Amino acid sequence: MSSARRTTGRSDPAPRSTRARTRPKILSAGIIPVRRDEGRWLYLLLRAYQYWDFPKGKTEPGETPLEAALRELREETGIEQVTFTWGQDFIETGPYARGKVARYYLAETATSEVVLGYVPELGRAEHHEFRWMTYDEAYRCTTPRVRQVLAWSRRQMQSADVRR
Repeated sequence: MSSARRTTGRSDPAPRSTRARTRPKILSAGIIPVRRDEGRWLYLLLRAYQYWDFPKGKTEPGETPLEAALRELREETGIEQVTFTWGQDFIETGPYARGKVARYYLAETATSEVVLGYVPELGRAEHHEFRWMTYDEAYRCTTPRVRQVLAWSRRQMQSADVRR
């Protein structure tokens, strides 16, 4: 018995083209900024319309994802000093919004000051609001895509605490 697939009208089926259905991966890169406050970790999230997310944006030609993530953090929040306390591991989301994939790095900052970046093309800041939140607060106000990133960051932080 043959292992070939059976199709109607053809004895030797031609492979289907996936080119029309496959989009190139559009990579966004971002930072999950965290800071210590009175013994607890706070996460910085930005709100654009009704969606909360971490600072991120598209990589530019010649830029590594980590360089893009740091640039976006600086442009969107004014934060320039971060430490990769848990290393430079990252998490990537599944495709969303026309095939975009977001890569996030976890970084610690000592500052609580945030200045939302002004975008001349928009005539305003890209984001409407920022907030430093506990894990539970962040979990409640984010989408499932961002919750996966949030949960990953928590696991990274907890596993590092266990190793210390």
